[in-house]
Amino acid sequence: MSLTLYAAPMSSATPVVHAVAELGVPHELVMLDLSAGDQKQSDYLAINPNGVVPTLVVDGTPLFEAVAIMQWLGETYGVERGLWPAAGTPDRLQALSWTTWAYVTYGGAVQRLNLAQSDRVDPAVRHAPMAEHCRGELDAMLAILDARLAGRHWLLGGEFSLADLIVASVVIYSSYCGVQLDGHANVAAWARRFQQREAFGKTWHQDGQPG
Repeated sequence: MSLTLYAAPMSSATPVVHAVAELGVPHELVMLDLSAGDQKQSDYLAINPNGVVPTLVVDGTPLFEAVAIMQWLGETYGVERGLWPAAGTPDRLQALSWTTWAYVTYGGAVQRLNLAQSDRVDPAVRHAPMAEHCRGELDAMLAILDARLAGRHWLLGGEFSLADLIVASVVIYSSYCGVQLDGHANVAAWARRFQQREAFGKTWHQDGQPG
């Protein structure tokens, strides 16, 4: 199978680069310069009309959206490597649930927080009360995740999986946006374990924090 991964340093593609490193999957990595507008060029828009990273081209067919790419990588390569639960098992359902939750439910609240408080958006859009509301939402969600991790070393039990990578990537990004993890001891300890993985150091610590 031929895989070409389009990414950019310290971007939304970073968790996918990390996932590929954990899996040891042969692939071609194409790094785009987002500041130069590589992602808006016609040849790239032909494979990802959204003009963002990541995109994984599988035997000539593009697959975009980071969580979709990583779930597909898990299903295709992770089961045999012990990094994704097998189809038809309860853990597979849990993996799909938690990883989608991370990007859709939790990640959606992070984006609302950024819109309400980030100095990268139009000042007219910023709204301190909304930012405070989003922080409360995220704290409640972290409490749910903390309860899930109680008595578990990793999200699905005793062994690390791509489910941990996918969920932790979003949670750690939220901490860069000002979300506090320390009030949730299980989440904070789990995030530290995740950050100690060798592949994390190689893929996340290139130019700073993911953007």
